[in-house]
Amino acid sequence: MDKIKIYNKLTEIISKDAVLLDEPMKNHTSIRVGGTADIMATPRTIAEIQSTIKICKENNTPYFIMGNGSNLIVRDKGMRCVVIKLGDRFANVDIDGNTVVAQAGVLLSTLSEKIMAENLTGFEFANGIPGTLGGAVAMNAGAYGGEMQDVVRSVKVLSPEGKTKNLLSEELEFGYRTSAIQTRNYIVLEVEMEFEKGDYDKIVATTKELIEKRTMKQPLNLPSCGSVFKRPVGHFAGKLIEDSGLKGEKIGGAQVSELHCGFIVNIDNATANDVLDLIKLVQETVKYKFGIQLETEVKIIGEE
Repeated sequence: MDKIKIYNKLTEIISKDAVLLDEPMKNHTSIRVGGTADIMATPRTIAEIQSTIKICKENNTPYFIMGNGSNLIVRDKGMRCVVIKLGDRFANVDIDGNTVVAQAGVLLSTLSEKIMAENLTGFEFANGIPGTLGGAVAMNAGAYGGEMQDVVRSVKVLSPEGKTKNLLSEELEFGYRTSAIQTRNYIVLEVEMEFEKGDYDKIVATTKELIEKRTMKQPLNLPSCGSVFKRPVGHFAGKLIEDSGLKGEKIGGAQVSELHCGFIVNIDNATANDVLDLIKLVQETVKYKFGIQLETEVKIIGEE
């Protein structure tokens, strides 16, 4: 990959301040680990996203789409590719009556506040989820009895061939932490959602209650990548880990959270290797103790 060549091409279509060379990924992941990405681009429009991908393909350069980096671990050697970050430059929200149309880069917390301000109910569950709308839809994120599939009406996506298409909710094949967006390698561009009018005070009270629950049960004061493991059938990952005697277990600067064992937190300048070694230890210990193989929910990427 000729970084300078690709950089020059990208800065012809995106402003220079939105194309970065050798960008540390620890600055873009919520657990604050990861080596450098060769190039990071933060496009503002669908056309810029399409053009960025076209340049990558024409130059045989791999690319990776990311949002807020809240469910992501980047290895210490970094990423030999163009990282396309859909964030606050691609985060418009339009609300018309009960219908909300939002771009993929908007944070769920920001979107929740906007929806709440319009007296719309049904999105209270999402307020404390630390990610962007695009990532949340792709993995059908959920909490406290609510999931993205409950509110999504349709999604505008970019196909692997570079074409935009609109998919209705029933075409998205939503499942537990998955969707057709993941399985078919689509990129979420825009999401249309539908809500019901509600009582503002009740919406605020419910949101506040859920945030308090989350604050009490999750280590929100420390860098983490959220829930590390998928929920095994008939079990809870956090309880299995705690019952294995791993609460507070440390490797380097990474620790199994003492508040919620389903989380691994960065307590002292952890490296990605610290986190990955701790994940492996947890998996091996739970497998030995209970015969259950924990699968990671977090995405692990980067050069090995």
